[in-house]
Amino acid sequence: MSGARAIRRQHQDVADKPFIVIWESTRACPLACLHCRAEAVPDRDPRELETTAAKDLIHQVAAFGQPAPLFVITGGDPFQRPDLLELIAHGRQAGVRVAVSPSGTPTLTPERLREVHAAGAVGLSLSLDGSTADLHDGFRGVPGVYRWTLDAWDAARVLGMKVQINTTVARHNLHDLPDVVRLVREHGAMLWSAFLLVPTGRGRRLGVLTPAETEDVLNFVYDMGLTIPAKTTEAHHFRRVALQREVLTGTGDNHVDVLGLGPLYARLRERADALGLTDGARRARRPPLDVNAGRGFVFVSHTGTVHPSGFLPLGAGSVRRTPLTDIYRTSELFTGLRDTGRLGGRCGRCEFRTVCGGSRSRAYGLTGDPYAEEPWCGYRPGSFPHQRELAALLSGGPRAGGPPAGRLPLDRRTPRQGAT
Repeated sequence: MSGARAIRRQHQDVADKPFIVIWESTRACPLACLHCRAEAVPDRDPRELETTAAKDLIHQVAAFGQPAPLFVITGGDPFQRPDLLELIAHGRQAGVRVAVSPSGTPTLTPERLREVHAAGAVGLSLSLDGSTADLHDGFRGVPGVYRWTLDAWDAARVLGMKVQINTTVARHNLHDLPDVVRLVREHGAMLWSAFLLVPTGRGRRLGVLTPAETEDVLNFVYDMGLTIPAKTTEAHHFRRVALQREVLTGTGDNHVDVLGLGPLYARLRERADALGLTDGARRARRPPLDVNAGRGFVFVSHTGTVHPSGFLPLGAGSVRRTPLTDIYRTSELFTGLRDTGRLGGRCGRCEFRTVCGGSRSRAYGLTGDPYAEEPWCGYRPGSFPHQRELAALLSGGPRAGGPPAGRLPLDRRTPRQGAT
């Protein structure tokens, strides 16, 4: 068994360079999504980074060195910025790969997509939060979004653009996930990402999942990885699930019994089987990438403040005053989040902590402590029955801020006070 087969590690030193930089180019957006982190508004904020400052941000991203981190322009709706094409082209000139994450609105036309593609965007990220118009439009707060999204998806595919589909997993679509996977398989996508809700912004008003339901969902996403390329967002314990499932495949154990999966998992698999999603499996599974808040990931707000994640409202500085490279490499918030020894509760005692670490955003959103244990994880440290096989799978060398991955003392307790 190979750990690399279950988890992909970042090639760069995570203390030196992030894998991805997300820029919230604006909070202006015509939608009214129930979960919106940004609590988007109709009009642009006069404090937004203007074109010159946005170009300087791109150069700050390039300053991390080649290959530069992927730079994703999101929002709000980035199409609300008249300089969007200019900024994409500037990124290409600066040697920075740029992707765009627009909202599903009437602005998302085939012509606009052609312009984005021609300007040099390397990919497109779209949200699909239900397999029907009722589910998706109800979640997004505006009728017609579902159709606009599917049309843009198909238009981008015709242009040859790489498309990622993001699905916010919440109560409204828990049992609809197999049908979302069916659409992803039918329309084609580079990647499907199941995003576990973080209670921030408008998302505070939505119902939470139980740890048991979360386990069922993550194991279902793992299963679908043989049907479509699948990942998770703000579900870092998906990497634990991938390692557990890899070990159990090697030992021949029944994962449902060993992991104690529940009725939601059974219903999701039953629906997936009925849709034929488990027929004709892919040749290879896409291993999840080991990225977490401040550890390979950085978010820049519309005003230039820097955060470990867009869902973690703790700031570490502003790109208007301090270079992004300095903030990422040296700020107390970022260096602290890269130190797995600071994790508290079960996360601090967990043998998976150096490849998981839990959602720091969800921990902060529900407890006010960015180092608290992951609230939506029910795993008890040390309870996985095949610790020797697991240690062999984890022994890939030292991790930033922690001991060698194969040496994980289960009784280490280093709780800290109370960021993705």
